[in-house]
Amino acid sequence: MRADVRRALRIGLVLAAFVAVIAYFTLRNGSKAAHPTISAPIAVVTANAKSGDQPIYLTGLGSVVGYKTVTVRTRVDGELVRVAVREGQMVSSGDLIAEIDPRPFQVQLEQAEAQKDRDVALLENAKVDAERYRILYSQDSIPKQQLDTQIALVRQNEATVRADQAAIDNAKLQLIYTRITSPINGRIGLRQVDPGNMVHATDQGGLAVITQLQPIAVIFSIPQDNVPQVMKQLRAGRRMLVEAWDRDLKNKISTGSLLTIDNQADVATGTVRFKATFANNDNALFPNQFVNARLLVDVKRKAVLVPVAAVQHGPDTTFVFVVNEDDTVQTRNVVAGTIEAGVASIDRGLSPGETVVTEGVDKLQHGAKVQPTPGE
Repeated sequence: MRADVRRALRIGLVLAAFVAVIAYFTLRNGSKAAHPTISAPIAVVTANAKSGDQPIYLTGLGSVVGYKTVTVRTRVDGELVRVAVREGQMVSSGDLIAEIDPRPFQVQLEQAEAQKDRDVALLENAKVDAERYRILYSQDSIPKQQLDTQIALVRQNEATVRADQAAIDNAKLQLIYTRITSPINGRIGLRQVDPGNMVHATDQGGLAVITQLQPIAVIFSIPQDNVPQVMKQLRAGRRMLVEAWDRDLKNKISTGSLLTIDNQADVATGTVRFKATFANNDNALFPNQFVNARLLVDVKRKAVLVPVAAVQHGPDTTFVFVVNEDDTVQTRNVVAGTIEAGVASIDRGLSPGETVVTEGVDKLQHGAKVQPTPGE
């Protein structure tokens, strides 16, 4: 009997505890319903829409090429006795690059001059004889044929003397060719031949390569659909600026101008090659360097500009969160234009001076209360 009493007592205590727990949570929920929690404002970073000019660029991958590149070769065969420049040295047009042994060509010049002296003496003698024959012919002492033959001999000797002079000029030219000079301003590359070697005019490698670096050129490709827009600017005679940026598009290397456009499109890529020139006074560009070329094709005037982070994209619309005077936000559908350097232009839906949210948009919805902090 006592065991039954104790079991009934334990069951009663458990039921009492269960009822107490239910009562506690019921009272707690009722208290929350009677005193709802007030949501705190959402901290956001904002920026003001501004009116300004936005440049419009076409960007293409390109490579730097020398404005002029010349392989220096010898025009005469002989021993290379001297290289007058260092590898990597900057040279000017007319500077001595190398020298071929001039002695064989000096001997040829002397031979040609001696031959001319001999033939000049023969010519003078023939002229004297021709004058003597004219006197004799006038006295009917010799036949006309003999006089004509002597006059022809004079003309033959005159031709021989002219040929001798041509041989002298050729020998002098060959002697000049023993001094190899730079045809352009530029930088010498690695030397191909060392002094002491025999060099020939038919050698394929040449003696050195000179590349003109100031100015320098950049060749880059732009989609063929953009060519009419560029051609319109060129026909109007406008100078189109081109910027050379590094491969990550983070650092601008140099600024130049568009020189010309290729005369045909690449059917494999659907692009057209463009060529721009850069002064390169600081030698920041060097041949075969990969760069991103940015061609300025237009400027959008008096555009509404906001940071690109403010522009949000939904399934069907593009919108921004506009901050009202009471620090609430509204969702505003907009028509976005071009984007440049982290700044987006808004073609429709926003006015200059309005405040938009740039950071913290993931927590917002229409009508939300915010605590705005102006950003940079």
